[in-house]
Parts: sequence; structure tokens; C-alpha cells
Amino acid sequence: MNYREKLKDKKRIIIKIGSSSITHSETGALNLTKLEILVRELCDIKNMGKDVILVSSGAIAVGRQAIGFHHRPVKVSEKQACAAIGQAQLMMIYQKLFSEYGHRAAQVLMTKNTMTDEVSRNNACNTFEELLALGTIPIVNENDTVSTYEIQFGDNDTLSAIVSALVGADLLILLSDIDGLYTDDPRKNPGAEFIDLVEALDERLMLMGKGSGSDVGTGGMATKLSAAKIATASGADMVIANGGDFHVIHRILQGAAIGTLFLGKDCE
Repeated sequence: MNYREKLKDKKRIIIKIGSSSITHSETGALNLTKLEILVRELCDIKNMGKDVILVSSGAIAVGRQAIGFHHRPVKVSEKQACAAIGQAQLMMIYQKLFSEYGHRAAQVLMTKNTMTDEVSRNNACNTFEELLALGTIPIVNENDTVSTYEIQFGDNDTLSAIVSALVGADLLILLSDIDGLYTDDPRKNPGAEFIDLVEALDERLMLMGKGSGSDVGTGGMATKLSAAKIATASGADMVIANGGDFHVIHRILQGAAIGTLFLGKDCE
């Protein structure tokens, strides 16, 4: 069976991008050319009549650049200040770009409390449904400005998988600085083999998770595999692919063999 062909029929899609995918590696500043391509891709998904939600990292990275920090903030107060400045700036840019293609973005900031409290979770679900019904493109991020260690998701890989389960998405695409799942870390082991399809996540595959080599992101392969476990358990397929070129989004949706495809429970 060609599972990739089935991706053409997906109706509700979550796309997660990491900080490293939307910033220049040399300076840490926003890569506006890539952002414009990303927005164009998402707007085209909407134009196809599909629902799309973007889970976007980058608030702290953008704020860090705006303030002039040459280091990654370590203190919680510094991170939260960078997030407060960066989130506003990032959303302003998103709104401008989406409006150029005739679409409207909506900001949704979440903490773990949103999901652990039943009332908050139901409210979040209703909000997403209403935003999608109104034709907007929700842009989700962790509310870093108020999150503390105890209420953090920890990374947006996990957040995107939880949002996927919350809204009943049928596809989650994680875009990062890696091509997909390998048998070992390809940066350290040139003999590592690429895994194209994962029909079921077992303990052996979970152990393949390695740490990230990125200076601006927080999630490594281990968090992506944890996200795959959450997303696939809720019935969504998930793809891990390289976000170096955001044109891969429509190619994935056309059924191209890009990245690693994890099958949702109902696809096994």
C-alpha cells in the first residue's frame, strides 16, 4: 500500500517549525525569505479547502535578536522578556505576510495548564474550532512569557502533537534541521541508515532519539519521537522532514517520499 498517496486526502493539517528553520544561522535574525515561502505554502493549503494550524517557535530567538543578546538567554526572566518582545514582533510579521495572500492569522498561546485543566482544554478546543470555522490560520506557541518550569511543554514538538490530538488533525508535519529518523545520529555516524516509514513505534525506535545540535532550538529527535507517539495514538499520521526549504510542505501533501512517515493508529 502506498501510504504517501493517502497524504493527498488529509483535511486538517498541523505544521510545526523550529526556531532554526526561520532564522539565519549566522546571525539568529529572522529569515524573511523563508518566512514568506512558509506563509505562501500555508495559504495555498487553505486555498485547497483544508484546515491548517501553524505551531511556530521563534519568539525567544526573535526577542533575543531585538534586544541585542549575543548569547542564548539562560535566566527564566531573560527568556520571558525575550519571548514577550519576540512574540509580538513575530506575530506582526506573520499578520503582514498572511494578509498579502488574503488570509488572516490568529494567535493562540498555551501552557501545560491549558491541557491539564478540563475546562481550559475544552475552551481551547472550542476556540480552535471557531477560528478554523472563521477561515483563519491559528498560529500556536507556548506562552513563554508566563510559563515556569512546572508548566512548560518543554518544546513545540510536544505542543504540536498535543494540539494535533486536541483538534482531531489527520496529519502533523514536523519541520526541523534534520531529514527524518535514522538508525543513529547521521552527524556522528556516516553509516546511519534513513528510515522512510514507521508503521508502529516500539522501544527500539524510541531509543534512536538523539539530542539536537542547534543553538536556537530546544527539541532533538527524542522529543520528535515522543511527539510521534502522541500524534499517532490520536489517529494522525506524522512526517518529520527537513525545514531547510519550506516548499517541501506541498510536496509532502502531494505524496512525495520526503522525510520519515509515521502512521497513525487507524492506518496500521
